[in-house]
Amino acid sequence: METRILGKSGLKVSALGLGCMGMSHGYGAVHDKKEMIYLIHKAIDLGITFFDTAEFYGPYINEELVGEALKPFREKVVIATKFGIKMVEGIQEQDSRPEIIRKSVEGSLKRLQTDCIDLYYQHRVDPKVPIEEVAGALQDLISEGKVKHFGMSEAGVKTIRRANAVQPVTAVESEYSLWWRKPEDELIPTLEELGIGLVPFSPLGRGFLTGKIGADATFAKNDFRYAVPRFSPENLKANQVVVELLNSIAAQKKATPAQIALAWLLAQKTWIVPIPGTTKLERLEENIGAVNISLTKEDLSNIQSALEKIEIAGDRYTKEMEEKTGL
Repeated sequence: METRILGKSGLKVSALGLGCMGMSHGYGAVHDKKEMIYLIHKAIDLGITFFDTAEFYGPYINEELVGEALKPFREKVVIATKFGIKMVEGIQEQDSRPEIIRKSVEGSLKRLQTDCIDLYYQHRVDPKVPIEEVAGALQDLISEGKVKHFGMSEAGVKTIRRANAVQPVTAVESEYSLWWRKPEDELIPTLEELGIGLVPFSPLGRGFLTGKIGADATFAKNDFRYAVPRFSPENLKANQVVVELLNSIAAQKKATPAQIALAWLLAQKTWIVPIPGTTKLERLEENIGAVNISLTKEDLSNIQSALEKIEIAGDRYTKEMEEKTGL
C-alpha cells in the first residue's frame, strides 16, 4: 500500500483510509460487531493504516467498535476521531466549548482504548465559540500528549486560517468526489498554501459512484440517503450519466467505476487521502485496488471535459441537513 503525508505535518498514513461510520451509524441497521472487527482486521492485512470514526457516530458505539478492533494493532495504525456534535432532546447541536472538548477527549480515549488520539477533528464549526478558543484547547491537549494532530471537518477557509494561526491544522475533512467538487474553488488552494492535508469523506458519492445504485433504487427511512435530494428518484435517474462516464473509463482501464472515482481523487494532489467506507470485504478489496490504477494527464483532461458537460441534479443536503448534519 502506498503511503502519503497529510500536509506538512509529517503524519504518514495509507493512501486510502477506511471510514468506519457506516458500520454503526447513518446507513440503516447497525452491523454485527464481530463481522465489522473482522473487516477492520482485513483492512490492516491489506495495508490500510488510517481509520476514521467520531464520538457522534452511534453515538459512541462506533468509537467502541474501532477501539476494540484496533487495540491489538495500535502501534501500526492512525486513528482519527471527532468532537463537537451532540444530541440535545433529539436535536443535533454543535458544542465546542473548551470544557466540552476536554470532556469529549477523555470519553474518546476510553472508548478507543488508547492513551493518545492521532488526529482529532472538530466535527463541525461551532458558531458560538471563537475558533481561536477551539484551537487553543487542542493546543493544550497536544502539549499534554492526549492528541497528536488537530483537524477540522467541513470548515470554511477563513475559519481554517484563523485556527491554523493558533495551532497548525494537520488535515481538513470535507466531502469531495466526482459529483461534489466545490472544494476545488477555495478549499484545496487554501490547503495547498497552508500545507494542510485533505481527507475526502463520501469519495464514492455515498455509494452512487460505485455504479451499484440504479435509477430505481430506494432507501429505508433509517438510511441517511432517504432524505438526501440527490437520491430522489428523478435525480437518481438524471445522475446516471456520471456513472456512464465512469463505466466507459473503467472499461478502458479494466477497472470498476468505484476504482476510477477513487483513482481520480488520488491523482488530484499527493496530500489527498480519501476514506471510503464499506461493510463488505469485496468492496474493501475493490476500493484498495484503486491505488494501483494510474490515470494519465490525458485521462484526467478527458474526465474534466466530460464533467464540464454534465450538470449534477439535486443538492447534497436539504437546508436543515446542511446546518446540522454530522455525516
